[in-house]
Amino acid sequence: MSAEAMDFVDRARQGWEISRPDLDVSSIEVMGRIGRIGALASHHAGRALQSAEITRAEFDVLCTLARGEGPLRASEVTAATMLSGASTTKNAERLVKRGLIERLPWERDGRVVLMRLTAKGEELIDREFPRFLETDAAMLAGLTANERTQLAALLRKVALTVEALT
Repeated sequence: MSAEAMDFVDRARQGWEISRPDLDVSSIEVMGRIGRIGALASHHAGRALQSAEITRAEFDVLCTLARGEGPLRASEVTAATMLSGASTTKNAERLVKRGLIERLPWERDGRVVLMRLTAKGEELIDREFPRFLETDAAMLAGLTANERTQLAALLRKVALTVEALT
C-alpha cells in the first residue's frame, strides 16, 4: 500500500506490528476506524453547530427530545445520548436558560422531571438538523448508495454485538 493511500489507522497498525509483532492488532482495522471516524464526525458536527451557539452534547439532547413521542425523563435522555447523568443535567440547565427546552412535573411521581422542546427549540432543530444531515452526507460522499447500505448493515451487526456486551 502506498504511503498516500494509508490512513491514520493503517499507520498505527503498522507501528504496532513493528513494536509488538506478537499481538494480533487486526481489530484496529475496524474498531480503530470506527472510533476515529466517530471523533472526526463529532468534531465536524461541533464546528457546524458553532453558528447556532450550541454544543454537540446540547444538540444531542435536543435531537433526542425532538424525535421522542412527548416529554422524556432525564434518565431516558441520558440513555439515548450516552451522556452521564450529570452531563445531561448540565446541558438541560443551559438549554432551559436559553429557552430551548422546558421542564415539566411528572404527574405519576413528583420527584421526576420531564423535558420537552419549546417552540424555540423546535425552530433550532428545524434549522440545524438538515444541515447536520448535509454534513453526514458529505462525509459519506465517497461511497455509492449500495456501499452505504452494506456498511450500515455491517455496522449494525457490530453495534448489536457491542451493545450485548454492556
